[in-house]
Amino acid sequence: MKLISIISPCYNEQENVEQLYQRTRKTLSRFPQYRYEHIFIDNASTDNTVGILRELAAKDENVKIIVNARNFGHIRSPQHAILCAEGDAVAMLLSDLQDPPELIGEMINEWEQGTPVVVGIKNTSEENGLMYMVRSYYYRMVARLTSVSVFEHFTGFGLYDRKVIDILRASFHDPYPYFRGMIAEIGLPYKVLYYNQKRRERGITKNNFYTLYDLAMLGITNLSKVPLRLVIFFGFIFALLSVLIGFGYFLAKLIFWNSFNIGLAPLVVGLFFFGSVQLIALGVIGEYVGSIHTIVQNRPLVIEKERINFKEKLQG
Repeated sequence: MKLISIISPCYNEQENVEQLYQRTRKTLSRFPQYRYEHIFIDNASTDNTVGILRELAAKDENVKIIVNARNFGHIRSPQHAILCAEGDAVAMLLSDLQDPPELIGEMINEWEQGTPVVVGIKNTSEENGLMYMVRSYYYRMVARLTSVSVFEHFTGFGLYDRKVIDILRASFHDPYPYFRGMIAEIGLPYKVLYYNQKRRERGITKNNFYTLYDLAMLGITNLSKVPLRLVIFFGFIFALLSVLIGFGYFLAKLIFWNSFNIGLAPLVVGLFFFGSVQLIALGVIGEYVGSIHTIVQNRPLVIEKERINFKEKLQG
């Protein structure tokens, strides 16, 4: 019997994990021809998430748990669990219940027809309308910056054939991986399933401005070098502009020697403007240098504290 692996990253989701388990189990019960494992990877939750998962794992051996030694973030932890999955197909399903577990059934149907990548795309959302609009503009900007076909409003929710996971394991060795970009970069045939993203009903979101910014910049630096070239391009433009302005002031002074007064305002404004341009340019370069620094360190994705219902030993 083939094995379906479900990956659910969680951090302080004590109000959601049991319902997530029940809904996922009910969905997979429609496919008795497959075995399944539901891997919860916990990012060192400070509430009773792990305790609830222990109870579920004691009753159902299909539930497997990885408890991280500390919070390794929402980017590294899911990737580690994906690489630990043994399924012939591996599905990513977040623990906040905003993505419907029931859609995995449709994903399995598509996978059975030979589709190696089945992605869930939210075409409507009950989240804040402004945030949805900002995300839409971000995805369109990334699409213009790269030649890779990126999925708009794709959070990683999807089902991936074993050969996709093997490619991730063999060819991508990034210690701070951008999973969405990797799936787009692989370029295998895919099927899109659309759904409405629910508003979070229980618990609080773990995303803040920094995590959203971090993910956004990770997507740009992993998929495109265009921002670096824009820095060079704008450097030439502003250098030429400075020469033209300086030449214009020089001519004005020669023509109106006695009446023309440059004043301090243009000087102050110009200094602040070009100083800001330099800081932005350094910031863009710094993001790429930071990515290189992370790769060079080559640290493990996570360090595991404990495993439950796994046969193999701890990794990390």
